[in-house]
Amino acid sequence: MSAIIIAKNTELTQRVIDQLKTCYDPEIPVDVWELGLIYEINLNDDLDLLVKFTLTSPNCPAVETLPAEMEAKIREITELKSVKLELTFEPTWTKEMMSEVAQVELGFM
Repeated sequence: MSAIIIAKNTELTQRVIDQLKTCYDPEIPVDVWELGLIYEINLNDDLDLLVKFTLTSPNCPAVETLPAEMEAKIREITELKSVKLELTFEPTWTKEMMSEVAQVELGFM
């Protein structure tokens, strides 16, 4: 599964993705984008950003740190008017949601 991207500003959207790629699950040496944890990036014309994401499990210990790290990295993009992150567990994350890069990195391919 790849993220749903709703945005006209592709350059700014790519910068959001680039920032997300600097955030890693502390237990898995792969970034949140390649892990498939980002479900949706919605950037409206007013530059309000909504990122829907998940964690590898509801009991993931990263719930205390990872969302805050992701938000802080995204907020470094000063052109954004607002940033909101929304945690969801629907659909449930599975290893099939990882990119090929992540699957190779973790030895699944």
